[in-house]
Amino acid sequence: MKITRGGIEGKPGHYVQNLLMRGLLKLALTLPYETRVRSMGWTMAHIIAPLAGYSRRVRENLDYVMPDLPASEVKRLQRDVADNAGRTLIEIYSGKEFIARMKDIAFEGPGAEILKDARDTRRPVILHTGHFGNYDVPRAALIAHGYDVGSLYNPMRNRFFNEHYVKAIGTIGEPLFPRGRRGYAQMLKHLKSGGMIGFLSDVYKRNGALLSYFGKPARTALSAAELALKYDALLVPIYGVRQDDGLNFRVQIEAPIPHSTAEEMAQALNDSLEAITREHMEQWFWIHRRWKPDRLTKEEEEAFASE
Repeated sequence: MKITRGGIEGKPGHYVQNLLMRGLLKLALTLPYETRVRSMGWTMAHIIAPLAGYSRRVRENLDYVMPDLPASEVKRLQRDVADNAGRTLIEIYSGKEFIARMKDIAFEGPGAEILKDARDTRRPVILHTGHFGNYDVPRAALIAHGYDVGSLYNPMRNRFFNEHYVKAIGTIGEPLFPRGRRGYAQMLKHLKSGGMIGFLSDVYKRNGALLSYFGKPARTALSAAELALKYDALLVPIYGVRQDDGLNFRVQIEAPIPHSTAEEMAQALNDSLEAITREHMEQWFWIHRRWKPDRLTKEEEEAFASE
């Protein structure tokens, strides 16, 4: 069964979910910026995450990769991971108020000057981040400082929600390239002209390479590394790290990943994200089903264990 509203066709359940989330977002946006960010974090942590099963997903992921983690720490992360997710969502929807806070962000790390040189010489760059901190902060901050950054995004399954979400991320900066043939062609044109492209690939990829993340086998897309090799682009890990006040950020720019094989480069990206996540465990999106061990064959498990 499908439902059509405003020219968009989707599932009735998705329509209801969108109505609820849209109403919550509109209510939050009536509040002053700092109050809305804190309030949305609290609402996600204490109401939405338990009801939607996100808290359970966080616990299951932690049990899988870090089974010796104390129960008190698991409980803290169930709360704080959801809090960060809620803050991130409303920040993305805060438009000009969010963008205004990007102008004073500090760029740190060994890749900061390298990235500046690439901008000035129009060297193609693939910026790689994860669902960490606020994953739109690096893009927003770079655009605010004069960098030509486009972003590849994966349209959401909930088409009703996707419509206004894409508008929200488009307000932060453009161009945006949806996954698919047309979006991919536009992205390549931008990259080959010396632009920068933002990638997120810390989600389960059904046909991805079987690489390691937190010591467990994780299907991982190789596309970012393959593009870097094909177009001689820098492959730079970059993160928007939320600060202790829960409202401000710094942008951490790592040194470019050396060109080798796509698998080795993608593993280096996984290792980089794991390292910064271990420093700020509550800032990675443990709600994702990143590993899906139930889909591994016995042969794959044995092959991974023997490496």
